[in-house]
Amino acid sequence: MKLRYLLWLFCLLFIQCANPEIPLKNKKTKPIKVKTGIEVLRERKFDILQGKKVGLVTNPTGVDANLKSTVDILYEASEVNLVALYGPEHGVRGNYAAGEYVKTYTDEITGVKVFSLYGNQKKPTKEMLEGVEILVYDIQDIGCRSYTYISTMGLVMEAAAEVGIEVVILDRPNPIGGERVEGTIVEPNFTSFVSQYPIPYVYGLTCGELAQMLNGEGLLATEKRCDLKVISMEGWTRDMRFAQTGLEWVPTSPHIPHQYSPYYYPISGILGELPAFSIGVGYTLPFQAFAANWITDPHQFAEKLNEFKLPGIVFRPTSYKPYYGTSKGIEVNGIQVHITDFRTAPLSEVQFRVMEVNNLLYPDKNPFEIADESRLRMFDLVCGTDKVRKTFAEKFQFDDIKELWNKEAQVFKEKSVIYYLYN
Repeated sequence: MKLRYLLWLFCLLFIQCANPEIPLKNKKTKPIKVKTGIEVLRERKFDILQGKKVGLVTNPTGVDANLKSTVDILYEASEVNLVALYGPEHGVRGNYAAGEYVKTYTDEITGVKVFSLYGNQKKPTKEMLEGVEILVYDIQDIGCRSYTYISTMGLVMEAAAEVGIEVVILDRPNPIGGERVEGTIVEPNFTSFVSQYPIPYVYGLTCGELAQMLNGEGLLATEKRCDLKVISMEGWTRDMRFAQTGLEWVPTSPHIPHQYSPYYYPISGILGELPAFSIGVGYTLPFQAFAANWITDPHQFAEKLNEFKLPGIVFRPTSYKPYYGTSKGIEVNGIQVHITDFRTAPLSEVQFRVMEVNNLLYPDKNPFEIADESRLRMFDLVCGTDKVRKTFAEKFQFDDIKELWNKEAQVFKEKSVIYYLYN
């Protein structure tokens, strides 16, 4: 029995070391439990909402620890008068696909009117805000600038500032932690819904902290700052990954299905704007792969990438046939990205290393030449500048853009410290 117990303990420790995202559980230790903003606000009996007509900006990720929707929590609370809902991309209940037009409709469960903040009207109009006295925002983000929820948050803040409505952010964890900052600051001519504000590609803040910074630094596209309050979490720290929060992961969109998915989005999302590579979207590995029909030797491709010895990253050869999207129904070869150490792995650098190896092995397959002007423009918008593409395309060497890509990240990180709500 003693030998069997020792073997069991050894296996458990081996699994934990191999995958630090799996928390150890036994009778003496439990995963850390984080209280999100909605739970803190409920414990306060919704004090700042009482006596006011409330509008709520949310989607399926706005839930408490028991996965109850913030929509239903506020609607059922006797202290709250919920009069309007606002749905970003994918809608309030998540019943719209990525990029699908979201129209104004009535929520079937509560009977509350839902105004669309995706499609032609991404910023609330005065008419949409009529009768609302306070706006609440509760959406789980993934810590990457090109993910559109933070653009929605900022535009909501702008609209509220223009009409004098208070904004309350119910804070949630940054699932990739609060220490990592990568990428360029958005240049003025490259502002778009995927790069709405001058912040790095990976910005290392919670949505509440980012809201405070946008407001405090005058980064909103309005002369007025909004009347902003953030309901902070309890129990979250900057070095914490989502798996350590004790919270259940609700997919933030169809291709961010797992708690580790936010790490992969910035690994491949920029290159994914071009039609050259399948990045696993349309297969079972969204944002976790790079594959193309011209790659004839995926083992060699993986070998060359592994020679970079990127910390916390291993590349494995793979072949698959996408069900939809880029290369639909075509057998493609390439690599799957495996993160072995979430603390040290670089993220946004990976896609440029992939293009570097592709140029070495298949120089006649230039991903920029395969793309049309609209796709090149989207690549630049996600980067926040066209300098990255133009410089990189000269030799396809990441070292040529390394300083350009990261030089402003540290400055931003130092500047953002004053807006930290958590250690």
